[in-house]
Amino acid sequence: MNEVSIELRSAVKAIKAAILQSQYRAAKTVNREQLSLYFGIGKYVSENSRKGFWGTGAIETISEQLQKELPGLRGFSGTSIKKMRQFYEAWAEIIRPLAMGELPVNSNRPPLADDFDIVNYNLLMPANRPPLAVNLEFEEFVGIGFSHHIEILNKAQTTEERLFYIHQASINQWNKYRLRDMLKADLYHHQATLPNNFGKAMPDTRSALKALEMFKDEYLLDFINVEEIGERDKADIDEREVEKAIVHNVKNFIMTFGRDFTFVGNQYHLEKFGHDAYPDLLFYNRELAALVVVELKRGEFKPAYLGQLSAYLRILDSEVKKPFENPSIGIILCKQADKSFVEFLIQGYDNPMGVATYKTAEDVRKVLPTEEELRRVMDEEI
Repeated sequence: MNEVSIELRSAVKAIKAAILQSQYRAAKTVNREQLSLYFGIGKYVSENSRKGFWGTGAIETISEQLQKELPGLRGFSGTSIKKMRQFYEAWAEIIRPLAMGELPVNSNRPPLADDFDIVNYNLLMPANRPPLAVNLEFEEFVGIGFSHHIEILNKAQTTEERLFYIHQASINQWNKYRLRDMLKADLYHHQATLPNNFGKAMPDTRSALKALEMFKDEYLLDFINVEEIGERDKADIDEREVEKAIVHNVKNFIMTFGRDFTFVGNQYHLEKFGHDAYPDLLFYNRELAALVVVELKRGEFKPAYLGQLSAYLRILDSEVKKPFENPSIGIILCKQADKSFVEFLIQGYDNPMGVATYKTAEDVRKVLPTEEELRRVMDEEI
């Protein structure tokens, strides 16, 4: 009976995931059509009401007439039409149609339905605008609903902030209320720069924000001296050697890592269904009320690291975590990582995880001038 129930749970999980994915894809299609329409209407209303010939109260009159001619029509009150105008005016310089009929302004020709149909959108940054930190894909822009866009426009003041929230709402599939919480908490100004999925994997907004503030994108482990670890070729120094150095200097590591961390152990033994696992470093954080796994990697980030870390977190939550504690958090510490690539991959995992890089004393010495170089510069200055 237990085997059947496990199979049934797996079936329910698979079908549920398929339904949600299908609903998400359908919603994106609806969003694209709706945003296309609203952008076109916003343009038409803007050009006629701001600098055209429409008089006072024209928008309310249009709304009332629409209600009479299309009984039961929703979403086209005077207030809603003004929001469409706001939507167009906010993005007119950035969201550029590749093909769009010109809407008539001060023209005797009545507008046609095709005038409101934006066939091909694209994100086009004006030449005089500096590049933004957020590299937003157009699919993300149309991946959230109109109400999301209005929330963002009303709460976020700069273009960069707005693009940030659009990006986060799209990749994390936030509903309007989750987005509102993140806007209220001012996530943009409290964000960490390490790639992470905290906004998606931690349903409690406050916990997600704490995690974002807690972890940095790079750590300086300058108490680790590679030259003192051993006589071997430096290229052979692996993560186990770095781990030993961290354990030996665990107080320094905790001070580097942040506040309220308690060291639980290294190579902590986990077991599930007869399978053993040994995460590198295990901590407990009082502020987050969660276990924190730190996995050390010698070289560049690899996608397989996320799967390994996810397995550790799942076992920890099943076998070690107390009922009153929050889900365990995982951090991968590696020497190099492509942030955009990591952020793309990490959204596919349900356990809260982040990827940071680290430097040792040896790395610092490589970028610092030698004593001889310093003396030469000083002599030249004199």
